[in-house]
Amino acid sequence: MSGLAAGRGPRIAVLLPCYNEEAAIGQTVAAFRVALPGATVYVYDNNSTDRTIDYARAAGAVVRSERMQGKGRVVRRMFADVDADIYVLADGDATYDAAAAPGMIALLAGEQLDMVVGARRSEVELAYRRGHRLGNRLLTGMLARLFGRSFSDILSGYRIFSRRFVKSFPLLSQGFEIETEISVHALELRMPVAEVPTDYAARPAGSASKLSTYRDGWRILRTILDLFRIERPALFFGAIGAALLLLALLLAAPLVGTYLATGLVPRLPTAILATGLVILAFLNFFAGVILDTVTHGRREMRRLAYLQLAAPPAPPEET
Repeated sequence: MSGLAAGRGPRIAVLLPCYNEEAAIGQTVAAFRVALPGATVYVYDNNSTDRTIDYARAAGAVVRSERMQGKGRVVRRMFADVDADIYVLADGDATYDAAAAPGMIALLAGEQLDMVVGARRSEVELAYRRGHRLGNRLLTGMLARLFGRSFSDILSGYRIFSRRFVKSFPLLSQGFEIETEISVHALELRMPVAEVPTDYAARPAGSASKLSTYRDGWRILRTILDLFRIERPALFFGAIGAALLLLALLLAAPLVGTYLATGLVPRLPTAILATGLVILAFLNFFAGVILDTVTHGRREMRRLAYLQLAAPPAPPEET
């Protein structure tokens, strides 16, 4: 049974997905054990070929493995397996400030939030690459347009969650787009969330980033388009329909003029093409309306699943 037992604090789980982080994982585990001495630190290894598992275990972490490759798959396994009242998700590369975790947890508990995002603030230019910053700005603007609000650091991997968030989240991502999906889940269900600036450091020597500027840039662009299609189907398919209808009108305009003047349609293939484009345009309009209804129903079901779980525990009232 979830919830807090009488006389004890919340169960806190620190979740660290890892792949080939032997140079940093020991330092990361140690930092979170110092910052959160009552928490259990879990390291989920994702087929590392170095000594990540050995260093994590030596530092005092509970070590488990996920054989399916990809950060999204690892986080999905973590959320399913680990039971706690508060979850701290970070990377195992020693870039996030573990000392900020107690304050973020206090904010989540004090205001009964479902998520607190650690917005990265870096004094080291190489710690937070320009391509990543650009993708972050694009996603931030996109989500603000879709949901009316957003976060300043959509791609941050440092987050504090309530149990209600974790156990109601139907995580589908496979790779590094997991942070975007997490943000969308919170915004879509209008959960109470917050964002606080946290220090972000460069990786220690011997630790290499798993991100690729071009591959993950394409993944970010694809994520933006998928978000637009899934969350606003009426607008997405309506825009396609409007473009097709405009093209059809441009093709048909000279044909109509010729027909009105002579009563003839000399370019039959063009007329057929214009007619087909009009049909496709209306099919897109109808598809957008139908899918918008489906999206609304899906959002209602996710909201009901979220409300089935207990809210974050309120802090004790001062006397």
